[in-house]
Amino acid sequence: MSKHEIAVIPGDGIGNEVVPAALDVLNTVAEVHGGISFEFTNFPWNCDYYLKHGIMMPEDGLNTLQSFEAIFLGAVGDPAKVADHISLWGLLIKIRREFEQVINIRPAKFINGIVSPLTNPNDFDLIVVRENSEGEYSEVGGRIHKGEDQIAIQNAIFTHKGTERAIRYAFELAAKRKGHVTSATKSNGIFHSMPFWDEVFKEVSLDYPEARTASYHIDALAAFFVTKPHIFDVIVASNLFGDILTDIGAAIMGSIGIAPAANINLNGKYPSMFEPVHGSAPDICGKGIANPVGQIWTAKMMLDHLGQQELGQKVLTAMEETISNGIKTPDIGGNASTKEMTEDICRRLKK
Repeated sequence: MSKHEIAVIPGDGIGNEVVPAALDVLNTVAEVHGGISFEFTNFPWNCDYYLKHGIMMPEDGLNTLQSFEAIFLGAVGDPAKVADHISLWGLLIKIRREFEQVINIRPAKFINGIVSPLTNPNDFDLIVVRENSEGEYSEVGGRIHKGEDQIAIQNAIFTHKGTERAIRYAFELAAKRKGHVTSATKSNGIFHSMPFWDEVFKEVSLDYPEARTASYHIDALAAFFVTKPHIFDVIVASNLFGDILTDIGAAIMGSIGIAPAANINLNGKYPSMFEPVHGSAPDICGKGIANPVGQIWTAKMMLDHLGQQELGQKVLTAMEETISNGIKTPDIGGNASTKEMTEDICRRLKK
């Protein structure tokens, strides 16, 4: 019996509804397989925790999380209680940065049964590899002066090491898929960092002569996500560009509520973290209608990371069958509850 010890942080809002749903799916997978089990340890770190303690997680929280094989995270944030920059930098981004989760990966694919806003989606199936530790989201910068003389400086940091490992990860991933890597750049407008990005992309591509490559400026690439997403396989992008592209990816699928994500640690020193793209959705919290698919698809990505790719594929197949058979939450055109949708996915896994 192979046991996987997972730290669970449901977070805020609907995270407390969709995370238990995804755990039900994982437990069903373990039951069906018979050779694996999960041990989930729950941590109640969220905005309510901040209101009580003045911090988003305990001072020794990272030391506690480090002993787990993976972290399964729900939605973080409730701006009515805690400002977003406090909640995110105090929990989500703190874990990403200090656990060296330098790669973020987010898939997007056409799912039968969900109406894409695209007239002709052409069964697109792509994945964005986002550099997750530096770039435009670096903390370097500051403010000086006041009033109309105030100046805000935000520096984007691109290292050769960080850029290369993201690009190399994309090529390795593409080798397991359709063998095509697209680079997101803006070297015609961003004078230093993007020509540097292009140079590293070209260097790394030489190590993968079998791969097909393309490079697009981010504005054109964003448009192509809408007009012809089916031409893409793996896209590699900087922190900001990847963030924007993956929200477009969720939009063309038909709902941000179904989009998953993974924050990957490559050196093995710390656990990786798995979270859906959607937010805490306080407007529907407690109504029982939150879409569990983003969290369940995230669980599928965690299974892949744990070396259980076959089980991960079973989860994805069951999820797609449930949707194609019309069992859907209201955000994607159905009238099923969170519980009903989850139960149907689990039923299909048991077949």
